[in-house]
Amino acid sequence: MEQLALRLKGLCDPTRLRVIRLLDHGELCVCDLMAGLDLPQSTVSRHMSFLRNAGWVDGRRKGKWVYYTLAAPADAIQSEVLEILRLRLPDVEQARQDHERLMTHLANKTEETCST
Repeated sequence: MEQLALRLKGLCDPTRLRVIRLLDHGELCVCDLMAGLDLPQSTVSRHMSFLRNAGWVDGRRKGKWVYYTLAAPADAIQSEVLEILRLRLPDVEQARQDHERLMTHLANKTEETCST
């Protein structure tokens, strides 16, 4: 029950819900999330740490950047919550705007984007 409460608490923030929507695209660098969310690195990293501790995301370090993906659901409840979010978040205006910013960023991204 404690782990379930922690997982659900991880979603109790608009920014973290926005992150879940963006990561449905696949693996993203912190710099990609910064662009999609239009937020500074420190804010994004703080939210990513919370999501990682709550079991929603996995990360791997490459150079100075961390690349994140959605974590595999640990149980049926997390799986069902994730499916609902995948189904409904694209209908939320803020999530649509974030996704559009991310797609523009990825279309213009170069090899140097995440190296600085």
